[in-house]
Amino acid sequence: MFRPFRYVFFVVNIFLIFSFCGNNKKTSEKSKEKNMFFYPKKVNEIPLPKNFTKDFKRLNMSKNSFGEYLQNLPLRSENTVYLHNGNKKENQEAQFAVIDINIGKKNLVQCADATMLLRAEYLFAQKRFEEIKFHFSNGFLCEYTKWQAGNRIQVQGNKVNWIKKTTFDESYDTFKKYLEIIYTYSGTLSLPKDTKTQTLDKLQIGDIFLKSGSPGHAVIVMDIAQNSKTKQKIFLLAQSYMPAQDIHILKNPKNQNLSPWYDVEMTELQTPEWDFDKNAVRKW
Repeated sequence: MFRPFRYVFFVVNIFLIFSFCGNNKKTSEKSKEKNMFFYPKKVNEIPLPKNFTKDFKRLNMSKNSFGEYLQNLPLRSENTVYLHNGNKKENQEAQFAVIDINIGKKNLVQCADATMLLRAEYLFAQKRFEEIKFHFSNGFLCEYTKWQAGNRIQVQGNKVNWIKKTTFDESYDTFKKYLEIIYTYSGTLSLPKDTKTQTLDKLQIGDIFLKSGSPGHAVIVMDIAQNSKTKQKIFLLAQSYMPAQDIHILKNPKNQNLSPWYDVEMTELQTPEWDFDKNAVRKW
């Protein structure tokens, strides 16, 4: 027997179920969009601050330059900073994004080491092997071409010498072993020997803000945008820290509207974990 009231009740229930599911799906999507953070894929995809999009443009770096290399470094899809041992860094408030580059599993790539790693990786990729050379803190110059030729260092107290140990090897694995030696014996005390003084008004991508000492610190300029009319510059910074950890793009703790960008028109460079004198700029 046909029962119209049951039929109507059944249709109404079906309608309500589908309506609820549809609304729930829309609510879920809106919630997801609201909580979703935009992770740029490369350094040069980090957006400019909202009030700086009209007259500011990123510096157009020449092909195969160090600046272009840094601008195009890949970023991870999430911004958690991990230590060399795989543990999460205790302070997760300093970084805007994390650079997708391997720092190894040893406690070696700290602040100054991160700047040397980026510089050396760039030069190695360009096969500019003769330019890969860094001073140790005691003044010894450790040249990659000598390491490449099969020489190794011998450390006796504060004295360092080259000793022929093996045959010529230009492999990437051998290059990484060379860098481990650099990380071990070089740092903020030696960086002044490998860099030159730079003025803030001439700031370029790849320059370093350096506090040489023990303790000391170093951060590297990853990108720059400039106002086409006033020539004012804003810039991005990256660092590693102690203990060795992922190299990451820093937030600007003093200007949330500008963050993660910094303005050259400052009295002091204040980063999340270190403050620098505004004149502490060095160039390679």
